[in-house]
Amino acid sequence: MSNQYFRQVPNFEYIDRRYDSKNIGNYAQVKNLFKRVKIRDEIFQNLNYFNRYSIIGDERPDNVAFKIYDDETLDWLVLLANNILNVYDEWPLSNESFDSVMLQKYGSYEKLNAISHYETLEVKNSVGKIITPAGIRLSSNLMPDYRETIINPVTGEYEDNPDYNQLVDYFIEFYDEGLRTDVLISNATESILNEITFLDVEEKKENIKRFIYILKPKYLGIIYDDLNSIMTYKKGGTQFLSDTLKRADDIRLYSWSVINKTLKLCHNVIIIVIIWTRT
Repeated sequence: MSNQYFRQVPNFEYIDRRYDSKNIGNYAQVKNLFKRVKIRDEIFQNLNYFNRYSIIGDERPDNVAFKIYDDETLDWLVLLANNILNVYDEWPLSNESFDSVMLQKYGSYEKLNAISHYETLEVKNSVGKIITPAGIRLSSNLMPDYRETIINPVTGEYEDNPDYNQLVDYFIEFYDEGLRTDVLISNATESILNEITFLDVEEKKENIKRFIYILKPKYLGIIYDDLNSIMTYKKGGTQFLSDTLKRADDIRLYSWSVINKTLKLCHNVIIIVIIWTRT
């Protein structure tokens, strides 16, 4: 049996409503997309049924399915396990597609490689205590100097700060417990900020998509059983034709007489209205 998803989806015959259809009794056969398989909640919500997987390079869902299940037609299961509905937005782009999309979005490589923001690097004191954690987002590498007075490095005396309230390179000032003294670290002399470009931002978004979950192969039987149960029509009712086919009721055949009566009634009402307005 083929494991291609859409081959498992049952068919549905509905009234052919195309304007060029000559026979009102014609039916068009389509896939019943209202039938959609899902992984049982007790499995989907239990990580013990899954393995963590990192998408490599330009791997597609069918590549991953072949690597894990030795069956590329189980690509739909790879997507289903991660609740991916739109593969174009929720699956990592290929390198070629990524480059094309980025150029379309930013217009040029110059803008793509421009600085988006800054992020702090981790700073510790002399005893290993974290003073500033890594990853704090900053819109600029400059900050207003809030210090009204500073210590003169030569005399050791406090004096007015000439840069007070002026924009200066980002800095942090703290009391170091190990050194028992105040410490000031400036980004001008020691790197404590990271430049983040728009390219970095976009690559980070893509890399997040690379971490997915894969259903362990030993549970495939459960998925096949559920797929067969969900996709098979149950016998009974006027629409049932077979396990894989239903036919919609032809409401037009039942409604033509009603439509004709309605049109006649409307026609009579219009005539009455016209006569009344003329009188």
